[in-house]
Amino acid sequence: MRIDKFLKVTQIIKRRTVANEAADNGRIKANGRVVKPSYEVKVGDVIEIQFGNSTSKFEIIGIPTKQKVPLDQTVKLL
Repeated sequence: MRIDKFLKVTQIIKRRTVANEAADNGRIKANGRVVKPSYEVKVGDVIEIQFGNSTSKFEIIGIPTKQKVPLDQTVKLL
């Protein structure tokens, strides 16, 4: 699943266009590297998202198979 869609489905970012813009602006990192919106997420990836002055970091523990999956089933906050 693409990272922009993953962030929308897990509701970490509410809209896919916002997730897409964040990735385009270099605010999303996977495993320490800046990624594009088309990056395919995998179980075990560590994702960092920069929101203004704060940074959220989490590990992917599952890939959702349907829309709006609870966060605790897909990510572990670090």
